[in-house]
Amino acid sequence: MTGSKILQVSGKAMVLQGDDIDTDQIIPARFLKEITFSNLGKYPFYDERFDSNGNLKDHPFNKEEYQKSSILLVNKNFGCGSSREHAPQSLLRWGIKAVVGESFAEIFAGNCVKLGIPAVRVNEDNIKAMQEKTMKMPTLEWTIDLVTQSISGDSTNIQLELPEQHRKALMNGTWDSTDLLLGNMNLVQQLSEKLPYLNSYNN
Repeated sequence: MTGSKILQVSGKAMVLQGDDIDTDQIIPARFLKEITFSNLGKYPFYDERFDSNGNLKDHPFNKEEYQKSSILLVNKNFGCGSSREHAPQSLLRWGIKAVVGESFAEIFAGNCVKLGIPAVRVNEDNIKAMQEKTMKMPTLEWTIDLVTQSISGDSTNIQLELPEQHRKALMNGTWDSTDLLLGNMNLVQQLSEKLPYLNSYNN
């Protein structure tokens, strides 16, 4: 038994420009004390979005035209820094379902996949073209297709890159290890019965 298969992600995009945006910018460390992930959608780029008095600053996540965007367009080395899972969790819970960029920190990209978020790569010219087109046409919908390994929007069609193990996990619905485990408890039980150290403990 597998979980949800992710073949495509479609929706409006948000442009977030800049290289080397790290996980501490994505979600400041003080918000890691949350007991569950459920409230993390309030905090992405919190210190970039609000001043010390709680007033809105000029930031893409605050812009009216980018509200309800589901695709984030970034540049080089996005998600670098500490390996906190809270970073992609906060993006997901804000509403981001896919990230497109020139490159990603490896651990960040892996954490994205574990949440069902494709983190796909395109070259520098293509990400800049996507960002420019989105800024001119913020209502434009993009489609990320993992089957054809392409991104389309308006008259644009771009080839994407994604590690094959990530692509297969998303497409096969095996990205959610917890869901996969709970859906195969009969196999877990069968295996546990074969493990001598578990049997001796239970006896």
